[in-house]
Amino acid sequence: MQSLALIENWPVPTAAAAVVRADGTVLGTRGPTAHRFPLASVTKPLAAYAALVAYEEGAIELDEPAGPEGSTVRHLLAHTSGLAFDEHRTTSEPGTRRLYSNAGFEVLGDHIAKATDIPFAEYLRQAVFEPLGMTATTLDGSPAKDGVSTVDDLVRFAAEVQAPRLLDPRTVAEAMTVQYPGTKGVLPGYGHQNPNDWGLGFEIRDHKSPHWTGGSSSPRTFGHFGQSGTFLWVDPDAGVACVALTDRAFGPWAAEVWPAFTDAVRAEV
Repeated sequence: MQSLALIENWPVPTAAAAVVRADGTVLGTRGPTAHRFPLASVTKPLAAYAALVAYEEGAIELDEPAGPEGSTVRHLLAHTSGLAFDEHRTTSEPGTRRLYSNAGFEVLGDHIAKATDIPFAEYLRQAVFEPLGMTATTLDGSPAKDGVSTVDDLVRFAAEVQAPRLLDPRTVAEAMTVQYPGTKGVLPGYGHQNPNDWGLGFEIRDHKSPHWTGGSSSPRTFGHFGQSGTFLWVDPDAGVACVALTDRAFGPWAAEVWPAFTDAVRAEV
Protein backbone atom coordinates (compact mmCIF):
# COMPACT_ATOMS: atom_id res chain seq x y z
CA MET A 1 0.00 0.00 0.00
CA GLN A 2 1.51 3.28 -1.16
CA SER A 3 -0.30 5.25 1.55
CA LEU A 4 1.80 3.56 4.25
CA ALA A 5 4.91 5.23 2.81
CA LEU A 6 3.67 8.47 4.38
CA ILE A 7 5.13 7.35 7.72
CA GLU A 8 8.59 7.86 6.24
CA ASN A 9 7.90 11.61 6.27
CA TRP A 10 6.78 11.69 9.92
CA PRO A 11 9.13 13.64 12.24
CA VAL A 12 9.95 10.59 14.35
CA PRO A 13 13.10 8.47 14.86
CA THR A 14 11.31 5.16 14.20
CA ALA A 15 7.86 4.29 12.84
CA ALA A 16 6.13 1.15 11.63
CA ALA A 17 2.59 0.60 10.35
CA ALA A 18 0.30 -2.01 8.84
CA VAL A 19 -3.24 -2.44 7.52
CA VAL A 20 -5.15 -5.68 8.09
CA ARG A 21 -8.54 -7.08 7.12
CA ALA A 22 -10.85 -9.04 9.41
CA ASP A 23 -9.70 -12.37 7.93
CA GLY A 24 -6.11 -11.57 8.90
CA THR A 25 -5.01 -10.58 5.40
CA VAL A 26 -2.30 -7.95 5.77
CA LEU A 27 -2.78 -5.44 2.94
CA GLY A 28 0.52 -3.72 3.54
CA THR A 29 3.28 -2.93 6.02
CA ARG A 30 5.98 -0.29 6.36
CA GLY A 31 8.91 0.07 8.70
CA PRO A 32 10.31 -2.33 11.31
CA THR A 33 7.15 -4.28 12.15
CA ALA A 34 9.00 -6.55 14.61
CA HIS A 35 10.39 -3.62 16.62
CA ARG A 36 9.01 -3.41 20.18
CA PHE A 37 7.50 -0.03 21.03
CA PRO A 38 6.00 1.22 24.31
CA LEU A 39 2.26 1.41 23.65
CA ALA A 40 1.17 3.91 26.31
CA SER A 41 -2.65 3.97 26.26
CA VAL A 42 -2.94 1.55 23.33
CA THR A 43 -2.45 -0.87 26.25
CA LYS A 44 -6.05 -0.18 27.32
CA PRO A 45 -7.86 -2.06 24.50
CA LEU A 46 -5.66 -5.10 25.23
CA ALA A 47 -6.49 -4.92 28.94
CA ALA A 48 -10.16 -4.43 28.12
CA TYR A 49 -10.17 -7.53 25.93
CA ALA A 50 -8.79 -9.55 28.84
CA ALA A 51 -11.55 -8.13 31.03
CA LEU A 52 -14.12 -9.34 28.51
CA VAL A 53 -12.53 -12.80 28.54
CA ALA A 54 -12.83 -12.78 32.35
CA TYR A 55 -16.49 -11.80 31.94
CA GLU A 56 -17.19 -14.65 29.51
CA GLU A 57 -15.36 -17.09 31.78
CA GLY A 58 -17.69 -16.06 34.62
CA ALA A 59 -14.89 -14.64 36.79
CA ILE A 60 -16.49 -11.18 36.80
CA GLU A 61 -19.76 -9.51 35.74
CA LEU A 62 -19.79 -6.23 33.84
CA ASP A 63 -22.28 -4.71 36.24
CA GLU A 64 -20.77 -5.90 39.51
CA PRO A 65 -19.34 -3.32 41.93
CA ALA A 66 -15.72 -2.30 41.23
CA GLY A 67 -13.89 0.89 42.08
CA PRO A 68 -15.52 3.83 43.88
CA GLU A 69 -18.89 3.63 45.62
CA GLY A 70 -21.59 3.08 43.00
CA SER A 71 -19.10 2.18 40.26
CA THR A 72 -19.01 -1.10 38.30
CA VAL A 73 -16.65 -2.94 35.96
CA ARG A 74 -18.62 -1.38 33.10
CA HIS A 75 -18.02 2.14 34.49
CA LEU A 76 -14.27 1.46 34.76
CA LEU A 77 -14.06 0.18 31.17
CA ALA A 78 -16.07 3.15 29.86
CA HIS A 79 -14.19 5.85 31.82
CA THR A 80 -17.31 6.84 33.78
CA SER A 81 -16.35 5.57 37.26
CA GLY A 82 -15.64 9.10 38.48
CA LEU A 83 -11.99 8.34 39.21
CA ALA A 84 -9.49 11.06 38.34
CA PHE A 85 -7.04 10.77 35.44
CA ASP A 86 -3.97 9.54 37.31
CA GLU A 87 -5.06 9.60 40.94
CA HIS A 88 -7.11 7.18 42.97
CA ARG A 89 -9.59 9.83 44.05
CA THR A 90 -13.19 10.36 42.95
CA THR A 91 -14.12 13.60 41.20
CA SER A 92 -17.70 12.88 40.07
CA GLU A 93 -20.58 10.47 40.52
CA PRO A 94 -20.32 7.23 38.45
CA GLY A 95 -22.04 7.44 35.07
CA THR A 96 -22.27 11.24 34.93
CA ARG A 97 -19.07 12.33 33.15
CA ARG A 98 -16.51 10.75 30.85
CA LEU A 99 -13.40 11.21 32.97
CA TYR A 100 -10.60 9.48 31.09
CA SER A 101 -8.82 7.57 33.82
CA ASN A 102 -5.59 5.58 34.00
CA ALA A 103 -6.45 4.98 37.67
CA GLY A 104 -9.70 3.34 36.58
CA PHE A 105 -7.86 0.75 34.49
CA GLU A 106 -5.45 0.08 37.35
CA VAL A 107 -8.42 -0.56 39.66
CA LEU A 108 -9.89 -2.81 36.96
CA GLY A 109 -6.64 -4.81 36.72
CA ASP A 110 -6.58 -5.28 40.49
CA HIS A 111 -10.24 -6.32 40.49
CA ILE A 112 -9.65 -9.01 37.84
CA ALA A 113 -6.47 -10.22 39.58
CA LYS A 114 -8.44 -10.74 42.80
CA ALA A 115 -11.34 -12.42 41.01
CA THR A 116 -9.11 -14.85 39.08
CA ASP A 117 -6.30 -15.22 41.65
CA ILE A 118 -3.84 -14.51 38.82
CA PRO A 119 -1.70 -11.34 38.53
CA PHE A 120 -3.30 -9.20 35.82
CA ALA A 121 -0.24 -9.14 33.55
CA GLU A 122 -0.19 -12.95 33.59
CA TYR A 123 -3.95 -13.15 33.06
CA LEU A 124 -3.63 -10.86 30.05
CA ARG A 125 -0.86 -13.04 28.65
CA GLN A 126 -2.88 -16.23 29.07
CA ALA A 127 -6.20 -14.78 27.94
CA VAL A 128 -5.12 -12.68 24.96
CA PHE A 129 -1.44 -12.67 24.01
CA GLU A 130 -0.77 -16.41 24.05
CA PRO A 131 -3.86 -17.59 22.10
CA LEU A 132 -3.33 -14.89 19.47
CA GLY A 133 0.38 -15.65 19.07
CA MET A 134 1.41 -12.21 20.34
CA THR A 135 4.76 -13.51 21.55
CA ALA A 136 6.53 -10.12 21.51
CA THR A 137 3.90 -8.36 23.65
CA THR A 138 4.20 -7.84 27.41
CA LEU A 139 2.53 -5.82 30.14
CA ASP A 140 5.33 -4.41 32.26
CA GLY A 141 3.31 -2.48 34.83
CA SER A 142 0.04 -0.54 34.70
CA PRO A 143 -2.85 -2.03 32.67
CA ALA A 144 -3.54 1.55 31.60
CA LYS A 145 -0.27 2.34 29.90
CA ASP A 146 2.65 -0.07 30.31
CA GLY A 147 2.21 -2.47 27.41
CA VAL A 148 5.05 -3.06 24.93
CA SER A 149 4.35 -4.59 21.53
CA THR A 150 5.10 -4.74 17.81
CA VAL A 151 3.09 -3.94 14.71
CA ASP A 152 3.21 -7.64 13.83
CA ASP A 153 1.55 -8.57 17.13
CA LEU A 154 -1.03 -5.77 17.08
CA VAL A 155 -2.06 -6.82 13.57
CA ARG A 156 -3.10 -10.15 15.13
CA PHE A 157 -5.12 -8.32 17.76
CA ALA A 158 -6.71 -6.02 15.16
CA ALA A 159 -7.81 -9.05 13.12
CA GLU A 160 -9.25 -10.68 16.26
CA VAL A 161 -11.29 -7.63 17.16
CA GLN A 162 -12.77 -7.54 13.65
CA ALA A 163 -13.58 -11.29 13.58
CA PRO A 164 -13.52 -12.57 17.18
CA ARG A 165 -12.33 -16.07 18.00
CA LEU A 166 -11.52 -15.58 21.68
CA LEU A 167 -14.88 -13.96 22.49
CA ASP A 168 -18.49 -14.23 21.44
CA PRO A 169 -19.04 -11.67 18.65
CA ARG A 170 -21.96 -10.29 20.67
CA THR A 171 -19.59 -9.41 23.52
CA VAL A 172 -17.27 -7.59 21.13
CA ALA A 173 -20.24 -5.79 19.55
CA GLU A 174 -21.17 -4.57 23.03
CA ALA A 175 -17.62 -3.32 23.55
CA MET A 176 -17.91 -1.26 20.35
CA THR A 177 -21.30 0.18 21.37
CA VAL A 178 -21.50 3.54 23.12
CA GLN A 179 -21.77 3.09 26.88
CA TYR A 180 -23.67 5.79 28.79
CA PRO A 181 -24.75 7.70 25.63
CA GLY A 182 -24.68 11.48 25.74
CA THR A 183 -21.87 11.63 28.30
CA LYS A 184 -19.53 14.53 27.75
CA GLY A 185 -15.90 14.90 28.73
CA VAL A 186 -12.36 15.62 27.57
CA LEU A 187 -10.62 13.49 24.95
CA PRO A 188 -6.92 13.74 25.97
CA GLY A 189 -5.02 15.86 23.48
CA TYR A 190 -8.19 16.96 21.68
CA GLY A 191 -10.16 18.88 24.26
CA HIS A 192 -13.79 18.83 25.36
CA GLN A 193 -16.18 16.64 23.36
CA ASN A 194 -19.96 16.56 23.66
CA PRO A 195 -20.70 13.73 23.54
CA ASN A 196 -17.40 11.97 24.27
CA ASP A 197 -18.41 8.50 23.10
CA TRP A 198 -16.67 5.41 24.43
CA GLY A 199 -17.35 1.68 24.40
CA LEU A 200 -15.84 -0.89 26.76
CA GLY A 201 -12.16 0.04 26.63
CA PHE A 202 -12.35 1.33 23.05
CA GLU A 203 -12.88 4.95 22.04
CA ILE A 204 -15.64 5.40 19.45
CA ARG A 205 -15.10 8.12 16.87
CA ASP A 206 -18.72 9.11 16.21
CA HIS A 207 -18.67 12.80 15.12
CA LYS A 208 -15.86 14.07 17.35
CA SER A 209 -13.92 17.03 16.03
CA PRO A 210 -10.99 17.46 16.18
CA HIS A 211 -9.97 13.81 16.22
CA TRP A 212 -6.90 11.64 15.68
CA THR A 213 -8.52 9.51 12.94
CA GLY A 214 -9.40 10.88 9.48
CA GLY A 215 -12.18 13.04 8.12
CA SER A 216 -13.24 10.06 5.99
CA SER A 217 -13.29 7.64 8.94
CA SER A 218 -16.77 6.29 9.58
CA PRO A 219 -18.52 7.31 12.82
CA ARG A 220 -18.38 3.62 13.83
CA THR A 221 -14.55 3.68 13.80
CA PHE A 222 -13.17 2.60 17.15
CA GLY A 223 -9.74 2.14 18.70
CA HIS A 224 -7.22 4.04 20.80
CA PHE A 225 -4.15 6.22 20.60
CA GLY A 226 -1.27 6.47 23.03
CA GLN A 227 0.88 9.30 24.37
CA SER A 228 3.96 7.42 23.15
CA GLY A 229 2.95 8.25 19.56
CA THR A 230 0.96 5.09 18.84
CA PHE A 231 -2.50 4.23 17.53
CA LEU A 232 -4.78 1.41 16.48
CA TRP A 233 -8.09 2.00 14.73
CA VAL A 234 -10.69 -0.31 13.25
CA ASP A 235 -13.15 1.04 10.68
CA PRO A 236 -15.98 -1.51 10.34
CA ASP A 237 -17.44 0.31 7.32
CA ALA A 238 -14.13 0.03 5.44
CA GLY A 239 -13.54 -3.52 6.70
CA VAL A 240 -9.97 -2.81 7.77
CA ALA A 241 -7.85 -1.91 10.77
CA CYS A 242 -4.64 0.12 10.90
CA VAL A 243 -1.80 0.06 13.42
CA ALA A 244 0.95 2.68 13.62
CA LEU A 245 3.68 2.71 16.27
CA THR A 246 6.39 5.34 16.77
CA ASP A 247 8.97 6.29 19.37
CA ARG A 248 8.11 9.99 19.63
CA ALA A 249 5.64 11.27 22.21
CA PHE A 250 2.24 12.41 20.95
CA GLY A 251 2.07 16.12 20.20
CA PRO A 252 1.14 18.64 17.49
CA TRP A 253 3.14 16.61 14.95
CA ALA A 254 0.79 13.64 15.42
CA ALA A 255 -2.36 15.74 15.39
CA GLU A 256 -1.18 17.08 12.03
CA VAL A 257 -0.07 13.90 10.23
CA TRP A 258 -2.29 11.14 11.61
CA PRO A 259 -5.64 12.25 10.08
CA ALA A 260 -4.12 12.74 6.61
CA PHE A 261 -2.43 9.35 6.89
CA THR A 262 -5.71 7.70 7.90
CA ASP A 263 -7.56 9.35 5.01
CA ALA A 264 -4.89 8.15 2.57
CA VAL A 265 -5.15 4.58 3.88
CA ARG A 266 -8.95 4.72 3.76
CA ALA A 267 -8.88 6.02 0.16
CA GLU A 268 -6.48 3.30 -0.98
CA VAL A 269 -8.54 0.54 0.62
